Amino acid sequence: MTYGEELKEKLFSKKTNGWLKLSDELKKEIFDYNDNYMKFLNESKTEREIVTSAKKIAEENGFKDINEVEHLNVGDKVYYINKEKSMYLAVIGEEKMENGVNIIGSHADSPRLDLKPNPVYEDQELAYFKTHYYGGIKKYQWTTIPLSIHGVIIKENGEKVTIKIGEDENDPIFTITDLLPHLAVEQQNSKLREAIKGKDLNLLVGSIPFDEDISENVKLNLLNILNKKYGIVEKDFSSAELEVVPAYKARTQGFDESMVAGYGQDDKVCVYTSLTAMMQLKNIKKTAVCIIADKEEIGSMGNTGMQSQAFDTFMSYLLNKTGENRVNLLEKVYCNSKMLSADVDAAVDPIYASVSDKMNAGYLGYGIALNKYTGAGGKYDASDANAEYIAEVKGIFDKNNIKYQVSELGEVDIGGGGTIAYILANKGIDVIDCGVPVLCMHSPYEVTSKYDVYTAYKAYQAFWNA
Repeated sequence: MTYGEELKEKLFSKKTNGWLKLSDELKKEIFDYNDNYMKFLNESKTEREIVTSAKKIAEENGFKDINEVEHLNVGDKVYYINKEKSMYLAVIGEEKMENGVNIIGSHADSPRLDLKPNPVYEDQELAYFKTHYYGGIKKYQWTTIPLSIHGVIIKENGEKVTIKIGEDENDPIFTITDLLPHLAVEQQNSKLREAIKGKDLNLLVGSIPFDEDISENVKLNLLNILNKKYGIVEKDFSSAELEVVPAYKARTQGFDESMVAGYGQDDKVCVYTSLTAMMQLKNIKKTAVCIIADKEEIGSMGNTGMQSQAFDTFMSYLLNKTGENRVNLLEKVYCNSKMLSADVDAAVDPIYASVSDKMNAGYLGYGIALNKYTGAGGKYDASDANAEYIAEVKGIFDKNNIKYQVSELGEVDIGGGGTIAYILANKGIDVIDCGVPVLCMHSPYEVTSKYDVYTAYKAYQAFWNA
């Protein structure tokens, strides 16, 4: 090797594919972990279902509802569920919380379609549900694909009915219709974002008329079926939360079986990897906190979003039940705390490579991605991590042989996005975005690398164990 080659080896930053030189044992471990991840995706398509699954996993690993625990000691494991749609978990560490806690925060909600409060109508003897899209979607991607309905309906008598239709092979599925190419000249000449209008994302749900010559008899037949099966009437839809999501199953992708294809991996991949990482924690120095938030895709608003006071309430419970709390201590805890905002990154897609800065982008199979900042344009609405903290996180990963890449979401003035990072940063916490690169983000069928999924799991473990 020449002196120049030695110098280049020393000074240049190198990226290598994580699949290279893996042992058969580690590859099997990666594949096995992702088999369980895909099972989680298939069972947990909505935020309510994620909280239900997370609670089951937590209780199987010794976690208790914090409301049922009077005192907390080192090693205790607790969770707090907020309105059945967000959840916080903690493992109590050896140090006082006053010295700060280590937080990893992800979000359970994903782009989807929600049923409107008054959704049922009939047109030309076809029955439909009206929807309102949730989060950033490409509307054309939601037509002519199999869709399922998940959620809850609260009846007039207070009874809660849980709905999950379209996932079982024996269930019916639903679709949103689209024009045949022969009649779609005007549509195809429209701008892509205007070709399918939000008001036209209506779900086709029935076509058989009630056996009587009266008006709206297809709608009547549909409501009669729902009344017999669930005991509901039309006005019960106004006190319901019903979400329309792809009926696709999460599957292994590729001849080499290296990828996961599935709905909602933004941000369920970080939910699962952080949750399962927390289950492995023992004898930790600092208290570990795991956030599973709601409403991130629409600005983290509402009482289940990160902008609510619910997380502060959970942290106050921890301080009260460890016997530490005093006036203004919570603010000090936050200012001494560290966090990974566990949200996904946009992976480089070679077919659309021009929208990425290849030197500052995440790649499938290259490990977990660190985003110093997100935001848009001139970093607007971004949390911009401090250099000292970035070095600290990189040091943890290097020490534990965690493969990572440092990136940002898209080329300048093209890309941009947001996470819950800025909300926690506003409390004084050191925060950096740290998640799995994803292809086809916000589509009905997103793609991740099994290597990156497993790497996120190990990275989150390393952060909490530091």
